[in-house]
Amino acid sequence: MDVYFGFVILESLLAAAIVSTNLLVCATIYLHKELRRVTNYLIMWLAVADLGVGALAIPFSVVLSMEYTLCFYTCLFLTCFPLVTTQFSILLLLVIAINAHVKIRLPNSYARHVKKGRVTVLVVICWLLSLLIGLSPMMGWNRFQQYGEVSNKTMAVSFPSERVAFVILAPDLPYAGSLSKVYPGPRQNFNYSEIHQGHIGRCSFSSIFSPEYLVYFVFFTCTLLPLAAMLGIYIDLFRVVRGHFQSQALWAAKRGEIQTARTLFLLVGVFCICWVPLHVLYCVQLLCPTCQRYESLDHLAILLSHLNSLANPLIYAMRKKDFGLALQSVFLHHVLHWPKLRACCFPNPKVHPKS
Repeated sequence: MDVYFGFVILESLLAAAIVSTNLLVCATIYLHKELRRVTNYLIMWLAVADLGVGALAIPFSVVLSMEYTLCFYTCLFLTCFPLVTTQFSILLLLVIAINAHVKIRLPNSYARHVKKGRVTVLVVICWLLSLLIGLSPMMGWNRFQQYGEVSNKTMAVSFPSERVAFVILAPDLPYAGSLSKVYPGPRQNFNYSEIHQGHIGRCSFSSIFSPEYLVYFVFFTCTLLPLAAMLGIYIDLFRVVRGHFQSQALWAAKRGEIQTARTLFLLVGVFCICWVPLHVLYCVQLLCPTCQRYESLDHLAILLSHLNSLANPLIYAMRKKDFGLALQSVFLHHVLHWPKLRACCFPNPKVHPKS
């Protein structure tokens, strides 16, 4: 119980930090017109995906970690939504890598071919692909037949609205009669076969998704393949930079773009560090189903994966000076209301601290 309590507290703090930080990123790009470049525009959409993680995916993750007894379709939605936000982040990182690659390799035709309208179309395509991949279990790729395979008499009940299912599945228990009085209703309205086939059960990732789905489809196909493509793009990018720019005057002109490429590559590296441990646990579960599982290790991997949504804006702000200064300005003037605070605390202009 202490592990659950600590996990919930850490997830709550992390969710608050993720939402506030990524909202600040979106506000900074909106308020500072000089930052409205294509790369920053894509970073803003990455912040929107991270907002979804902080506002919805983390609360859903807390519910899943508790393994409450839920209706199958409710549990299915809770488990599918984090897949959508994660997949969108991966695809958007791939688009960001392609944008950086084109900007450095084709500087003369970049402005002519890369327009915000076209980039918006790519973002929409990323959202559609993410929805298609993340919601694929709703189309039948799930463990509906195995969901809720528990003993009739040991069925766990978490919410009052589901206690009626407990009465139906375990009518011979001594307190079933009292529960049926609390929740009266004709039993012919309930489909007994549907309940026994898995409409009620303990909600978790493993109860909805098979290890094969999480490993072969989510990890190998939808995660490793885009990451491998990104790695190839950045390797080629830095090879071009090393081969051409170091010996030419273009090196000084391209230094800022190269620094941006390094920052974006760092974002990809942090994404791998944060998400690979969780997928490794899924691989262990598939390859060694009899191996002992440690809840604390599972919770740590989940926290690390969610930490990525907080790391993205911080890395970009620290590595990009113009973006970091704009972020600081928005925080001081629009969040802390620094001019009013300074005037209130230091009414004498002679003793005003330097801004």
